[in-house]
Amino acid sequence: MTRVRRLPRLTVLVAAAALLAGCTSSGSGAEPLPVPDEPAFTSYVALGDSFTAGPLVPTTALADGCLRSDGNYPALLAERLDIARVTDVSCSGATTGDLTGRQKTVGSATVRPQLDALRRGTDLVTLGIGGNDFALFSTLVQTCSRLRPVDPQGSPCAEQLRAQGVDLVARTGDIADRVVAALRRIEARAPEAEVLVVGYPRLTPETGTCPRRLPFAEGDYAWGDRLTRALNDALADAADRAGVGFVDMYAASEGHDICAEDPWVNGRRTDRAAALAYHPFAAGMEAVADEVADTLS
Repeated sequence: MTRVRRLPRLTVLVAAAALLAGCTSSGSGAEPLPVPDEPAFTSYVALGDSFTAGPLVPTTALADGCLRSDGNYPALLAERLDIARVTDVSCSGATTGDLTGRQKTVGSATVRPQLDALRRGTDLVTLGIGGNDFALFSTLVQTCSRLRPVDPQGSPCAEQLRAQGVDLVARTGDIADRVVAALRRIEARAPEAEVLVVGYPRLTPETGTCPRRLPFAEGDYAWGDRLTRALNDALADAADRAGVGFVDMYAASEGHDICAEDPWVNGRRTDRAAALAYHPFAAGMEAVADEVADTLS
């Protein structure tokens, strides 16, 4: 599927502005008036999990259990691109299965399949999904944090998973297949849409540790980074196979991991005024909006 970038469409004001500029330039030498363009996109649908929804980034809606922030990257992107119609159905805890099936959130509450938000007139779609499939991220942050006391200088998390026959790195290939299938469905429902897959930012640093923020054993930092890279590689592969764009937030977040001086992702302590534990801060959402906007331009 080849994506062709649209040229901005001119408003009716263009003709009037051009006519006025032509009338004044001959006698007065006045500068021609600026010519306004219509927004490049008019109907945007944001799909994804908590790294899209932005739980506890101010201000977060709690009603349906999706913990969706009005300061997340879809909201910021829509403001940057002046998109009038925005439908953000991202939901914390979502997996690729919740794109086509109802998702349980809190208590007995459920939300509709995310792909139901798509229309034939949708012209921009972002998809940030995959980290919750096979409990990938929850295993990483919960299991690895719990096992640090067992062997603080070793790799108890990676070793336990290996002993159990759990290979999360290999499962990222299955996630890629699921994302490709989802992208095919998106194309069928919104055939004219520009579609971007949005990757995940770094969690662990390239070197060093920060057990107060990220309580992993020393050897599990490298394993966690390997898993995050594998997931992003899988998403990039899925985007390539489906013929859509990919926003590489792993590369963009270099120097902004949980241990960094300017982290884009929160550590183990939830800050109710800033971010859920192990989830993006407002700065991380700003960074994703910037990267997506740059990719589109």
